[in-house]
Amino acid sequence: MGIEIRKIAISTGGGDCPGLNAVIRAVVRAADQKYGWEVVGIKDGLRGVSGDSTKLIPLSRHNVGGLIRQGGTILGTTNTGNPFSVVKKVDGKDVVHDMSDEVIENIRREKIDAVVGIGGDGTMAIMNELYKKGIPIVGVPKTIDNDLLSTDVTFGFDTAVSIATDALDRLQTTAQSHHRVMVLELMGRYAGWIALHSGIAGGAEVILIPEIPYDIDAVCRVVKRRMAREGFTIIVVAEGAKPMEGTVTTLGKKQGIVERLGGVGQKVAEEIEQLTGAEVRTTVLGHVQRGGSPTAYDRILSTRFGVEAVELIHNGQFGRMVALRGNDITSVTFEQAIEQLKFVDPDGQLVHTAEAMGVCLGR
Repeated sequence: MGIEIRKIAISTGGGDCPGLNAVIRAVVRAADQKYGWEVVGIKDGLRGVSGDSTKLIPLSRHNVGGLIRQGGTILGTTNTGNPFSVVKKVDGKDVVHDMSDEVIENIRREKIDAVVGIGGDGTMAIMNELYKKGIPIVGVPKTIDNDLLSTDVTFGFDTAVSIATDALDRLQTTAQSHHRVMVLELMGRYAGWIALHSGIAGGAEVILIPEIPYDIDAVCRVVKRRMAREGFTIIVVAEGAKPMEGTVTTLGKKQGIVERLGGVGQKVAEEIEQLTGAEVRTTVLGHVQRGGSPTAYDRILSTRFGVEAVELIHNGQFGRMVALRGNDITSVTFEQAIEQLKFVDPDGQLVHTAEAMGVCLGR
């Protein structure tokens, strides 16, 4: 091992996600139980080590009790905490500053020997840059979107699918009662994993995902058949879904985020209503998918990830992210973790399973 470890820090970045607190708990307990390390939490992503004063939370077995079932993150998080790209006003104009040296100086001043960075591809990219500048860091993959290629599953995904499936079960009863078309818009960014999994589990007749541009006429043909035969239709639309020869629907831009996806569910609903005459209602599940208690699967996966992160630190294997491969927890380099996202294969087994069940994927 290259350095002696006495004190480690945990940072949670990007969107909140069920299972974050379970990872924090696992890191704290494993670090204390096996190695007697001191653990602190960095407030609000890396913002807690930016600026003149640091914001750290002492973590021990006593104050992480019960976290395994608690949603969100007790440390706070942010989507705009990239220290390499901090926007400040200069003479009335937005100017991008690199504040990473300040973050590194604060980490070292606090005598933090290693950092556990928990987040998605954006957070892993930031952690990789800090690692290359000399900070000992290991990563834990977190995203409900399940779009990191280097791990089979990310924690938070199973919970998001369960929540979406429950919503579909509830929408089915009201759709059947009122003889309506129900459109459910789900998260996932540019990957259709949540929509495809929950759509199959929830018995949707149409599932539109980003990887398969949809033909609205094909969708409407299914709706007409369903309404004539069953009297109601359930449609799942991923927020990144787009029509053939079209683009994704956005809600405009926000500082630190290139695109805010959303609105495609309403767009699809309006087109169906115009082309079929059916009564259509839209539900946007939104951040409900990211909240609340994690499922048992996500609690276990988060715990396994947290423990493995501690082992990577103990073994001096920095610049790596823990990952699930098959049934085993392993690790990959940050470079491998961020080099490519994971998308649904339009000709893959899961898509063929859905289509074999008569589900329309818009083609």
